Amino acid sequence: MRYRSLLLAAASLTAFAATARAQTAAPAAENTNVEEIVVTGTRTAGRSRLDTLAPVDVVTAKTLQQRGSTELAAALAATVPSINFPRPSNTDGTDSVRPAVLRGQGPDQTLVLVNGTRRHATALVNLNGSVGRGSASVDLNAIPSVALERIEVLRDGASAQYGSDAIAGVVNLRLREASSGGGVTVTTGKYITSFTGLQTGQKQKRRDGLTTTVSGWQGLKLGSDGFLTLSAEYLDRDYTNRSDIDTRVTPQRVTSRFGDPEVEQVSFYANAGKPIGDNWEAYGWYGYQQRDAEASATYRLPTDASQNIPSVYPNGYLPLITTNTEDVTAAVGLRGELAGWKLDTNLVYGKNDLDFGVKNTINPSYGAGSPTSFKAGGLTYDQLVFGLDASREFEVGLAGPLNVAWGVEARRETYQVNAGEVASYARGTVSPTLSFGSRGFTGFTPGNAVDVDRDAVGVYLDLEGKLTEKLTGSAAVRYEDYSDFGTNTSWKLAGRYDFTDAFALRGAVSTGFRAPSLQQQYFTSTSILYINQTVGGVTTAVPFETGTYPSVSAVGKALGGKPLEPEKSKNFSLGAVYHKGAFELTVDAYRIDVDNRIVLTETLTGSATAAAGTNARVIFDLLAPYGASAARYFTNGVDTKTVGVDVVARYRIVDDQAGTFDLTAAGNVNNFDVRRTPTTTVLPTPVTLFARQATLRFEEGTPEWKVTLQGDWSKGPWGATLRTTLYDDVLAPGTAADGSGDWRTGTQGIVDLEARYRFGQHTTVSVGADNLFDQYPDQVPPNLNTSGGNPWSSFSPFGFNGRFLYGRLAVSW
Repeated sequence: MRYRSLLLAAASLTAFAATARAQTAAPAAENTNVEEIVVTGTRTAGRSRLDTLAPVDVVTAKTLQQRGSTELAAALAATVPSINFPRPSNTDGTDSVRPAVLRGQGPDQTLVLVNGTRRHATALVNLNGSVGRGSASVDLNAIPSVALERIEVLRDGASAQYGSDAIAGVVNLRLREASSGGGVTVTTGKYITSFTGLQTGQKQKRRDGLTTTVSGWQGLKLGSDGFLTLSAEYLDRDYTNRSDIDTRVTPQRVTSRFGDPEVEQVSFYANAGKPIGDNWEAYGWYGYQQRDAEASATYRLPTDASQNIPSVYPNGYLPLITTNTEDVTAAVGLRGELAGWKLDTNLVYGKNDLDFGVKNTINPSYGAGSPTSFKAGGLTYDQLVFGLDASREFEVGLAGPLNVAWGVEARRETYQVNAGEVASYARGTVSPTLSFGSRGFTGFTPGNAVDVDRDAVGVYLDLEGKLTEKLTGSAAVRYEDYSDFGTNTSWKLAGRYDFTDAFALRGAVSTGFRAPSLQQQYFTSTSILYINQTVGGVTTAVPFETGTYPSVSAVGKALGGKPLEPEKSKNFSLGAVYHKGAFELTVDAYRIDVDNRIVLTETLTGSATAAAGTNARVIFDLLAPYGASAARYFTNGVDTKTVGVDVVARYRIVDDQAGTFDLTAAGNVNNFDVRRTPTTTVLPTPVTLFARQATLRFEEGTPEWKVTLQGDWSKGPWGATLRTTLYDDVLAPGTAADGSGDWRTGTQGIVDLEARYRFGQHTTVSVGADNLFDQYPDQVPPNLNTSGGNPWSSFSPFGFNGRFLYGRLAVSW
């Protein structure tokens, strides 16, 4: 099947080249070069996508809809080659709140805006073995695609323009604005797939993951000249399971669950604008989403005496982790003109609340009377942002006006960790020698609870103008003051030289930063181990904590933890733009150097029985006064260098007989290198705090290259989309120092196909297949997957669910 997708990709590329050669012979459209005006990366009005000083991708609502998955992040990853969106499993909350990455950087190193204003992050910290481990990023899937008119993706560092987090770039979500019209779309589909498991060699057919999405929007007039656009979406998705047969049990059967979680989700957005007088407009929006997700932990064998009570689960059990997410955002603003200045002021609030639960599980230390479901606690993050932006053009003797923009942003953030019910973390008295706490996900303890906040204020100045008839330049500087770590100043210089109307070179150099998030500074999650201690000749079991601690906690400080500092970056880019008639080509090379990255350390474990002077004994002695025996924490200290190039080519053909063809070939090459890692300073034998596995996750956890070839065809009521995406090999590193536990996903090609027919002017029926040829990553060998539970790597850039067949009915008015 791999060869079929590669051959189809080659055919797509050949067709693209052939149509490009036929450009002069093909009938030209009246206007095949659509001038898409963008607002991201520039504060100069009227600049088109191909006229920008830095690369900007524009993804329309129509593009988002032409695939089976209705997830916003998945649709973006399929459209923009430099974005990757893996689908991890068995990673606790990350199964339900999946991070996306741009240019191989951290998920929290891409700034997400909604209508040009800062979007709040999720409360979740990604702690387990997945892409983005240690980050707390924005949940793109919290915004339904039906609420969006378009998405602009700035592929360049922009901290000097927008502030913290904009190291890799900016994703700007533009909400739909309409005073009339509307539509309803129903999409339903299911995975129809098969694979041959390596555990027994048996071919397994899977029919699961039934997904139904119902979405709609309606534009309404607000008075005689305003608009109110209402959007809503309901998603119901069954879980998928790609676990193999478990040969440890009798009879042999599938005991685990490895795949997408079960999700039920409701989203609502309202976006409004209303002119006030001749020069001013009031605007605002409100968004709400409730997501209830259920994923699995690892299967517990019936014979596991420390994890199971046979009278409760005679056949063993599979704990199910529930993640209930409530996401709210609201904004009000006023924009207009005063004394020649264009002003825009707004106040934006956002909140993300996660509650964790565990069911089909047990607290073994409670014995047979243990509850089988638990409330495990939760996380809350919220953000309030006030912004004021001003811009005005001045004639200063240049070839064109100089646009002067300045602004102020004030932000307040809060973060909370809330304890779970007692039985979710406590040791019972019935069977105190067994494992304790709810299995699969141990609840947060009262000692983990935090309630913290901080303030930040930033100011910026942004200049852009036409220096000569052919040379355009810009300069920006931004100063920010945070109440927790101090100040930062970022700057950016960019330029563009148009040699002809068809060809230009562009480039930029900038510095950037990412402030340590409250989640990284204060997240705490511990469990309790009982270790025998002898005092005065009497030996007793003494409780000791182990887990994740703030770097400034007593435990963190004992191991060398210090207050977190901001990550600092330097971005360099150089690109070329060519467009003539219906053909356009952009090539943008870049380098991103990030120093002092914030990472989650390795777990440092102490031992009361280790020899004096050894690392294990020193760790134990350092932590014992604080009631702990093992710990990890967030720290600065990783330096990285990323070098890559983005290439995007587009061509349109309009033929009276064959129809209209929109062809795209796009690719990203991204080489990521870790140049420095931190080591301990408090142990007799220094050890790295960021070991081989963590380093390789950074360097090889996302594809080094990715290519997308897409053709969209339409003629009269008919339409079709064919997309081939090629992914480079990805490494899933193991814990063994010699690499014997490593596994690679293999180079793969995924083909998506959709056909459409429009009845009249308002009804369209579509059928399609994502992953038409049912392609999977290379399987994990049985010696690395003894339970059969995890036959695929969570690092696979396209997931591991196989073929998804779907149908869609869309009605507009």
